Amino acid sequence: MEVAVYNIKGEDTGRKVTLNDEVFGRDLSEGNADHTLYLDIKQYLGNQRQGTHKSKERSEVSGSTRKLIRQKGGGGARRGDINSPLLRGGGTVFGPRPRDYRTKLNKKMKALARKIALTSKAPNIFVVENFTFEAPRTKSYMEMAKGFKLEDKKVLVVLPEKDENVLLSVRNVPNALLQRAIDLNAYTVLNTDAILLTEDSVEVLNQF
Repeated sequence: MEVAVYNIKGEDTGRKVTLNDEVFGRDLSEGNADHTLYLDIKQYLGNQRQGTHKSKERSEVSGSTRKLIRQKGGGGARRGDINSPLLRGGGTVFGPRPRDYRTKLNKKMKALARKIALTSKAPNIFVVENFTFEAPRTKSYMEMAKGFKLEDKKVLVVLPEKDENVLLSVRNVPNALLQRAIDLNAYTVLNTDAILLTEDSVEVLNQF
C-alpha cells in the first residue's frame, strides 16, 4: 500500500512511499495472530524481569522455636512456634523464590509477531522524510511532534541508524521513544499511540 510522505513539520510533501503488504498489510484474521503476539510479548516482558524476588519461609524467619502453648488441654488448636505462617511476623507459605523468567522463541515466530504488530498499527504510522537535528534539543522534537499533533501521545520514532542528536532530543520526553528499525519488537510497536518512520526506515522494515 502507498502512504504519503511528510516533512518534519507535518506537511505533506506530495510524494508517496510503498509499504510492503507482507509487513504492514497482513490479514489479522488468519492463523493464530493473537496467540503469536501473546507468546512474543510474554517472552519480551519475561526477559526484562530480574527474578530476584524472595520472601522468608518458616525455617528462615528469625524467632524462637519454643512451643507457645501445650499440645492438649488448652481448648484451642495445636500451636507450634512463633514462626508459624498463621501468626503475624511468621514465615510465608510457598512464597516467591529467585527464578529465571527468560524463555525462548524461534526467530520466525518473533518476526511474524513484529509484522502482526506493525499491521495493527498501520493506521497510526506516519512516514517522515529523512531528517536529523543540528543540535540535541528537546524543543526540536517537540516542534516535530506538534506538527503531527502528537505532543500528548506516546510516540515511537524509528530511524535506520543511531543518530546522537535525535536520540538526545527524544530521550528527555516521557512519552517518546527512539529505536532503530532493526531493533523493533512487537511489544514496543503495540505500546505506542503513533509511529514516525523515516523513509530509510521503511526500506529496512520492508525487508522483514
